[in-house]
Amino acid sequence: MVFCHPAATATTSVLYIYKPLRFISIPSLKNHRSLIPKFPFSDSDSDSQSMDTRIGSLDVSKPANDVVCCPSNGSVSTIQDSVPTAAVTSWDATLGGHLARRLVQIGITDLFTVPGDFNLTLLDHLIDEPRLTNVGCCNELNAGYAADGYARARGVGACVVTFSVGGLSVLNAIAGAYSENLPVICIVGGPNSNDYGTNRILHHTIGLPDFSQELRCFQTVTCYQAVVNHLGDAHELIDTAISTALKESKPVYISISCNLAGLPHPTFSRDPVPFYISPKMSNPTGLEAAVEAAAQFLNKAVKPVLVGGPKLRVSKACDAFVELADASSYAVAVMPSAKGLVPEDHPHFIGTYWGAISTAFCAEIVESADAYLFAGPIFNDYSSVGYSLLLKREKAVIVEPERVTIGNGPTFGCVLMKDFLRALAKRIKSNISSYENYHRIFVPDGVPVRFGPREALRVNVLFQHIQKMISSQTAVIAETGDSWFNCQKLKLPKGCGYEFQMQYGSIGWSVGATLGYAQSVPEKRVISCIGDGSFQVTVSDISTMIRQGHNTIIFLINNGGYTIEVEIHDGPYNVIKNWDYTALVDAIHNGEGKCWTTKVRCEEELVEAISIATGDKKDCLCFIEVFAHKDDTSKELLEWGSRVSAANSRPPNPQ
Repeated sequence: MVFCHPAATATTSVLYIYKPLRFISIPSLKNHRSLIPKFPFSDSDSDSQSMDTRIGSLDVSKPANDVVCCPSNGSVSTIQDSVPTAAVTSWDATLGGHLARRLVQIGITDLFTVPGDFNLTLLDHLIDEPRLTNVGCCNELNAGYAADGYARARGVGACVVTFSVGGLSVLNAIAGAYSENLPVICIVGGPNSNDYGTNRILHHTIGLPDFSQELRCFQTVTCYQAVVNHLGDAHELIDTAISTALKESKPVYISISCNLAGLPHPTFSRDPVPFYISPKMSNPTGLEAAVEAAAQFLNKAVKPVLVGGPKLRVSKACDAFVELADASSYAVAVMPSAKGLVPEDHPHFIGTYWGAISTAFCAEIVESADAYLFAGPIFNDYSSVGYSLLLKREKAVIVEPERVTIGNGPTFGCVLMKDFLRALAKRIKSNISSYENYHRIFVPDGVPVRFGPREALRVNVLFQHIQKMISSQTAVIAETGDSWFNCQKLKLPKGCGYEFQMQYGSIGWSVGATLGYAQSVPEKRVISCIGDGSFQVTVSDISTMIRQGHNTIIFLINNGGYTIEVEIHDGPYNVIKNWDYTALVDAIHNGEGKCWTTKVRCEEELVEAISIATGDKKDCLCFIEVFAHKDDTSKELLEWGSRVSAANSRPPNPQ
């Protein structure tokens, strides 16, 4: 049964759903634990668990409609309606029409789709919604990556694929979105409802009459799964799935039988009642105790520091972290996967803390501190540089989305990160010692040495010029590989977007993510840095970027192979077949749309290419192929690769 609370008004309706769910499988809670920060220097595992998984990027770009209220750095998304719900026409009063209206209502204006016979009718009804734009992708993997990139900028994204062959293709992208706490709604056109429970064998399956294979695969990488093969509970299942994605900030799976999408039902006869998701609240007693303990711990320190982690975004706590930084006067750093979440123009910002490959002088300040507060960290083998961070647990205050741990001592649960940081800012004593130490030892960055005119272009020279391109009107997408390390050194101006996929690290992610991000935030010009090996995986949706009229600038770094893999463990498998990348993009362009390509081999050619891309071709998709020596890498990759290699090659423990 679906009904509104009697106290609900026409302006703010509260949606309650009570009914045993049919055709739903929800994995046990143990399968949905967020990544728990674990210090790499300890063999003991923390038993604390992060419960808050909102991503918090809704404040980056406002949705195109007026029905989504996204409080800045709030813990939830509240969907409100300013007018009473109205009846809809019989054509719109269908399952597909209801789903379309729900997607628009939560802020989605673009769907990334790949058609297949099981989802064609559903697509008809989705694209009939005038506020939804169909973005047809070349393959399901890129559609999923695009929904990932879209969700990073818009706060939620969606893709539509067909049963099994489409669903299993998009699965890798959905797993990546799960690892990054992104609410992506994966919609699959499923088999005819009459075929469930029969002994029939269908196409697009593995040849068995059991249609649950796809569902079982999605159970481990989504927080909710709904299989809609009955009109009576379709409204309930769809609404529950979408609201769960918003609450948990994780992907969900919705399968809709191909013969149901165009059918009307009384539950779809009116515009859907807007969602109201009850906000999470801290336990006041626990919050007070946590703040008191943390303030006492930090106020007695001589040179404490603050370090922001990637879960600042999932906790909607970025502003609260800045408030604490302002109040404390501590030196402020970020973990690599938190780049872009903390303003780098903050007066006490000292760079990225990444162990041995940190920004110059940053690691020295953090690791020599007698106390450090980590807000929303993830300590994995990559972020800890092969478990080599020189940190001590007894010096640390670890703030998770809903939990605070003080050194080796007490842990306080049911305490929201945002609430904790803001309350702590009122109790902390200003202490500028760590920043003064940084200021004393800091030496400005040098510039790459020039050897002569038209010398072979080096990667560090390339990124020196990219640094000059970025502004509040741009966003940077960094592909898995050496671009991680080179882009990490960029100094982001206020308002400049920045995204990369560090936790999952799937090569090829950036092509689809660039498509989705640019589609979501058309007012920004996206600058994407991609290696040739990664580009070969997902190149096809350059076609979609051109068709959508994007003016993205892509720097394709052609160095002949998988450079990041070379530095971890070299072998002949890391060498790839070289392509004529500009000719390939020209072939994809085929004279339709706006696209400009060029090759650069020296700094003079690079300067000219950037001038054209930002001048005469500013309205075009600009593809710049940069030739680099196969051994021309950042020094950070060399160090990181050797340490990760050592971690990977540890011998088995004695039995």
